[in-house]
Amino acid sequence: MRSNRATMRAGVSMAATLPLLAGALALGIPTANAADGPSRDTLTGTKPAWATAKADKGASSDNSQVSARVYLAGRNAAGLAAYAKAVSDPNSASYGKYLSAKQTQNRFGATKAQVAAVTSWLKSAGLKVTGTTQHYVSVTGDVAAAEKAFGTQLHNYAKGDKTYRAPSKTASAPAALNGAVLTVTGLDNAPHKATHDDTLPPPDAVFKNAGPFSSYYGSNTASTLPNAYGKKIPYAVEGYTGKQLRAAYGAGKRTGKGVRVAITDAYASPTIAFDAATYAKKHGDSAYSSGQLRQVLPGTYTQTEACGAAGWYGEETLDVEAVHAVAPDASITYVGAASCFDNDLLDSLNKIVDNHLADIVSNSWGDIEANQTPDLAAAYDQTFQFGAVEGIGFYFSSGDNGDEVANTGTKQVDTPANSAWVTAVGGTSLAVGKGDKYQFETGWGTEKASLAADGKSWTGFPGAFTSGAGGGTSKTVAQPFYQKAVVPGALAKANGTTAMRTVPDIAAVADPNTGFKVGQTQTFPDGSQQYSEYRIGGTSLAAPVIAAVQALAQEARGGKAIGFANPSIYAKYGSKAYHDVTDTPTGSELAVARVDFANSIDASGGLLTSVRSLGKDSSLKAVRGYDDVTGVGTPTSGYVESYRSQHGH
Repeated sequence: MRSNRATMRAGVSMAATLPLLAGALALGIPTANAADGPSRDTLTGTKPAWATAKADKGASSDNSQVSARVYLAGRNAAGLAAYAKAVSDPNSASYGKYLSAKQTQNRFGATKAQVAAVTSWLKSAGLKVTGTTQHYVSVTGDVAAAEKAFGTQLHNYAKGDKTYRAPSKTASAPAALNGAVLTVTGLDNAPHKATHDDTLPPPDAVFKNAGPFSSYYGSNTASTLPNAYGKKIPYAVEGYTGKQLRAAYGAGKRTGKGVRVAITDAYASPTIAFDAATYAKKHGDSAYSSGQLRQVLPGTYTQTEACGAAGWYGEETLDVEAVHAVAPDASITYVGAASCFDNDLLDSLNKIVDNHLADIVSNSWGDIEANQTPDLAAAYDQTFQFGAVEGIGFYFSSGDNGDEVANTGTKQVDTPANSAWVTAVGGTSLAVGKGDKYQFETGWGTEKASLAADGKSWTGFPGAFTSGAGGGTSKTVAQPFYQKAVVPGALAKANGTTAMRTVPDIAAVADPNTGFKVGQTQTFPDGSQQYSEYRIGGTSLAAPVIAAVQALAQEARGGKAIGFANPSIYAKYGSKAYHDVTDTPTGSELAVARVDFANSIDASGGLLTSVRSLGKDSSLKAVRGYDDVTGVGTPTSGYVESYRSQHGH
């Protein structure tokens, strides 16, 4: 499974956009602590939760270097959030009244005067300005200058078995800036690395699936293997292709013609054009027309070792091939980030927004909510709001570790999927039968047991949880308006008395045991580079599939952008637009048999036979109605066409 290719992202978070505490201070009205010098506005969320008195190891050395970004709040942060909501809500008079990138920047972006004032403040503290964009001013300097600029002391704190620097109290900016600063990132230097927990090696080494397979769900029964749940079970599918997925999710005659989809990941596969073209030809997808697939890449790449750069090639390949398989006429722009750290991923998202490169953005990466810091949350949410105002929707995979307990010891959701301003895509196990007929889906959650040495039973059946769709209730993001009438109170208030953001919003196929076939150039044991195909899954598959379905829906709508889709997605809840997915759609427990090469490439190292149960997602359950595995459900044949009547006002 190619995990939410998660990725050493240097800190993330998503509290609802954090308002700056300007108020009276900004007017220069004397305050009780006026003796402390000029009044200041606190930058909420800049002191991380782990920087506790107990973990404090003392002051950081004055000479050590700090590299920070000061994000700009723009002309009207509250107005931006309000307009982003209004243009996205089918019940609003402003629905669909999007602005161009330039109009958005002129109306809500930072003014030249704000940028100049922020720059001058940073320089006067002794920091060196290393870059300025319409979103932030980046600076470097020593700890002493950073402390002077941000009105805090930087200390070293124990976090796990390592020590990192962080502010000892919340950072602040001069009130004289009148709230021009949204937040500052980089004062804490914890890397927030998320682990790769996928079962595939990075595509620099070849990976192949062993057989036997089913060609469609249930076509090949494992008659010589032990029963599971009282009956013979089918072998896992070899890997669905576009034709099967298009049929399952109601593409009809729609192809995504005229719709622009962007994909963000880190780095860029050197063989993507060849691999995508070869795969399309082999599986009957339309050939790519000239310019239909393009890449927007940074000048240089960094952190290639820390991020495992080659492991990202397969992620890009999956995302591109899945979008094209489901929406063969949509144009695809791949926007590669310089690394898998937050600043670089944010830059790639901002590139899409600032240049309006697409209306639909698929993002198959993420981290755990505990690694969020509210400073970065604010920066991400601002980007998503700018996108919403322009009619751009962001789709994020919800994660591949279920409730995250097995992975982290703590029940939590993933981020940025937890943002109230993105569409979080959960996952299912999908059964497409003979003649490309949709049979059923379960929530994606896998328990695995291996074949006993005598071949007569499954050891410890049904076995341990291995992977499943991410979901659950955020601890940091308040419940957004569109979830209020739909998400059950027991889920929304799972962490206390306040209703919070619950994920996911919608779902599609993710289970690697009912996964998608992908084609990629890989390195073989003899050192040669050859095109090869393998089956893959994860919510890294579900996100591009839903992005492609949205491209079909936008075509059905006459090409008018859907924008931030959640208000529309929830408005259709309970209608014939969705399959309401449960864990036992046939009334009994389900499983498939799977055979793998022990050495990942051929039978010379032996075969590993296992049973994989469906619908066993850690503590999460797919039930009737909204649930935290599949959200409102998966698209039916009615979903795409339901957008025809929704042209905006």
